[in-house]
Amino acid sequence: MNFHEKPVAYVGEVGIKVTDLKKMTKFYKEIIGFDVISENQHHVQLGAGGKILVKLEAMEGVTSKQGRYAGLYHFAILLPTREDLGKVLVHLHQQGIQLGSSDHLVSEALYLSDPEGNGIEIYRDRDPKQWNWRNDEVSMAVDPIDAQGLVEAAQRSSEPWKGMPAKTKMGHIHLHVSNLAEAKSFYVDGLGFEVVASMGGQALFLADQKYHHHIGMNVWNGTGIPALPEKEAGLHYYTLILEESKRKELAKNLRVMGTEVVERDDYWEVKDPSGNAIRLMV
Repeated sequence: MNFHEKPVAYVGEVGIKVTDLKKMTKFYKEIIGFDVISENQHHVQLGAGGKILVKLEAMEGVTSKQGRYAGLYHFAILLPTREDLGKVLVHLHQQGIQLGSSDHLVSEALYLSDPEGNGIEIYRDRDPKQWNWRNDEVSMAVDPIDAQGLVEAAQRSSEPWKGMPAKTKMGHIHLHVSNLAEAKSFYVDGLGFEVVASMGGQALFLADQKYHHHIGMNVWNGTGIPALPEKEAGLHYYTLILEESKRKELAKNLRVMGTEVVERDDYWEVKDPSGNAIRLMV
């Protein structure tokens, strides 16, 4: 099962409002290892293997984020192999980047932030046969990572780190939301995801077709937090890639629930109850 191609609904691209386009582009090229796919004075599209994964947007009047808002907790870059993750670990260490890390049982993950404070996870999945499901929930943990094992995996490769591999994907997105129950209703009843894990009323993980999660959400920034203001840096939108028939069905569900669906040429846009913008694409 490929959890990041249709008919599965998955996250394709993340758009970020930035205050310093040049500095951020340099970081995503040199530190993260993305290719520049297209650029102009207002935005830069970055990714791997010709696929856009992140769009940096310099919008007029955008200032640094000041308060606690809904929006991005992190976006998560999925690598093809453990060896790839090991290479990234060695590269980031050599660059002096401050890292967090965790073994989630379903995956091994590294955590860092870009220069404007946007959270980034870089991870590799274990074989889904190794994931442990019980009562439709997948077991996940926050265990120490086997850093030595990752480094050794990288050392076994004859190839040095050369940036993000061509088969890199946007694995998932994790959001700050203002109300967990409202967000759950929107994503489950409106967008058709199912809850696959939960953390004590503080966080939920949702997926399509039994992935460990395509969407994470939490209230760690506080319950009742406002939407990110239009003129503050941070998450602008993310895309969900869907079958055309499913997009029409979900749009109908959302309208019944009272959610506005704005139909544009390239995408249909909706906002979750916390104000996070989602572009539904086919």
